[in-house]
Amino acid sequence: MSSEIVTVDLGDRTYPIHIGPGLLDRAGELILPVMSGNRVLIVTDDQVAPLYLERLERSLAAAGAMPMHTVMPAGEKTKDFPHLEALLDAMLSTRVERGTLIVALGGGVIGDLTGFAASILLRGVDFVQIPTTLLAQVDSSVGGKTGINTRHGKNLIGAFHQPRLVLADTALLDSLPRRQVLAGYAEVLKYGIIDDPDFFSWLETNGSALIDGDPDARRHAVATSCRAKARIVAADEREGGVRALLNLGHTFGHALEAETGFSDELLHGEGVAIGMVMALRLSAMLGLSPAADAERLVRHLDAIGLPSGLAGPRLWDVARLIGHMRGDKKVKDGAMTFVLARGIGGGFLSRDVPEESLTALLAEMAAGR
Repeated sequence: MSSEIVTVDLGDRTYPIHIGPGLLDRAGELILPVMSGNRVLIVTDDQVAPLYLERLERSLAAAGAMPMHTVMPAGEKTKDFPHLEALLDAMLSTRVERGTLIVALGGGVIGDLTGFAASILLRGVDFVQIPTTLLAQVDSSVGGKTGINTRHGKNLIGAFHQPRLVLADTALLDSLPRRQVLAGYAEVLKYGIIDDPDFFSWLETNGSALIDGDPDARRHAVATSCRAKARIVAADEREGGVRALLNLGHTFGHALEAETGFSDELLHGEGVAIGMVMALRLSAMLGLSPAADAERLVRHLDAIGLPSGLAGPRLWDVARLIGHMRGDKKVKDGAMTFVLARGIGGGFLSRDVPEESLTALLAEMAAGR
């Protein structure tokens, strides 16, 4: 199966996203054109390294590069100041130069952390994304958002720093646990709800095949998602307007993640799935969207195995969740910003959600309704 290329059009910072199976073993030849020297520093984590690091180094070396690597702990808790400092120290210890290319090999955590480190190392060095999870391939590796979490919230410290290249090897998804594939699927589904109802319908029919490993379904979903994100990023690179639509479900989801301590209790994509249900239900509560569309989303999430509500042993504190939302990056002049929808395919931004409606929605869902 051949690969395809999606272009992120940003003028002199335009870059390609290569999508398809077998790209990891071609990484050297694909990365070589964006290198200004021959030194490459790979940043990965202790779960990905045993699977793919040697193959990547071999491919780079065959193309004439001199690969080095550093391995970080896996998991969301690595996206913090102490691990950023440790990564920068490791980079500097290799005598990194401005011509050294940094390669992020891993999921969204490694991509976000490595991209941020690259943005501030020596006042900015080039980097390449090789995402190894579905979530990273369809979302976090594309668009140049990099950053870390703090106790005040998720991704509140960071920079816009575009990669030179993205290699989305869809064959790498075969090694993912099912839960990780499902978490990434939530970000795929997001694009359908924002402005592509036909894609949402395609996912209702083909989503199970994608999750079960069908290579054609995975490639189509990754390519469609990347095309959607590339189009939005090209129109609004720094999230001054339309790019904020990509945060559908995230204001709610980030609050849920913060409340669970950014732990494996709730993965990012699981939080986004629940958050999208909340967004559509809030839209229906405000008379903006048919209630049937929210329930259509719930049926699909239930069918494929993603959470659609807050059922479980945890007792959710509505006031604390709203407190987390007040720390969201999209807050403007003290007003919370939500991505709502006028039905599936009709995403839009709103800054005038009545707090009593938000409180009522969260109370209902916290009660398992």
